[in-house]
Amino acid sequence: MPLNVVRISYLLSILAVPLVLHYHLLSTVFAGLAVHVLTSKLARRLPSHIGRVAHAVALTAIVAVVITLLAAALFGLWTFLDLSHGMAALFSKAAEVLDNLKRSLPPSLAENVPANIQDMREEVTELLREHGKNLSTVGISGVKFFIHALFGMVIGGMTAMHRLVRDENWPPLCGALHDRTRCLAEAFDKVVFAQVKISAFNTVLTALYLLVVLPLAGIHLPLVTVLIPFTFITGLLPVVGNLISNTGIVLISLGNSPLVAVSSLVFLVLVHKLEYFANARIVGGEVHAKAWELLCAMLLFEAIFGIAGMVAAPVIYGWLKAELKSAKMI
Repeated sequence: MPLNVVRISYLLSILAVPLVLHYHLLSTVFAGLAVHVLTSKLARRLPSHIGRVAHAVALTAIVAVVITLLAAALFGLWTFLDLSHGMAALFSKAAEVLDNLKRSLPPSLAENVPANIQDMREEVTELLREHGKNLSTVGISGVKFFIHALFGMVIGGMTAMHRLVRDENWPPLCGALHDRTRCLAEAFDKVVFAQVKISAFNTVLTALYLLVVLPLAGIHLPLVTVLIPFTFITGLLPVVGNLISNTGIVLISLGNSPLVAVSSLVFLVLVHKLEYFANARIVGGEVHAKAWELLCAMLLFEAIFGIAGMVAAPVIYGWLKAELKSAKMI
């Protein structure tokens, strides 16, 4: 392949990264890659006699799972808000946490905590009144995010169905761009699905602590059913995601007592150390990168592109290392 064509494919790939992040298309790219990679992986695991329809069967299964999960989430939310008086229970637990926090925190900090649930409601109402325009913008951004992700899933399914196989008769630039996108898909597969394993590992340990260890000690924290899925979702973000979930758990524990907060902090530090080694073993082993390398990449991309850059950084860094390794530069 002509060297100039390869250089052009690298240049287009480099330009695509800031364009995707600047125009908020990361959800489209990630959703498309996820569907494409999952469809291809599942199709390879199906019996060989299925043949040509393997990708169609795999894509149908993935679509059914996505629809089922969305329906379950909506039904769960409706049940929480309507049938089980979820909001009333939530406010009751929030009031309990506020009361415990005021007793546990030093006076200088306790005075900033709302005295009761009514005060908290008033502060939230005032906040909504002052920042209503910003919240409307966030709502519109959320709808756009969902639509972009939906388009990405459709595109990812279409590319998986076409099963684009490298052909020597392709024009040189098409072949070079195919190599770049294939390398990106492999990096996404390694980084994202490895992070899912790490997040699941972390969530299981946290759930055991919240649902087994603390109740055996006679301690029942509120909002446990919220904290566990929150731990898994934030855990999908390498390195810093665990810190976010840990902060929430320690604050809820502080609402019970300082001793419970300290025990939670010690436990979560130990879990974080285990997660660190798992991260180094799973993600680092897949892309040949240490945790400090991923953290540096995340800090750099967050400084340039914000939160989207921080989320995309591990995949982009894994893609970069794979390309450099393929070119035998590292």
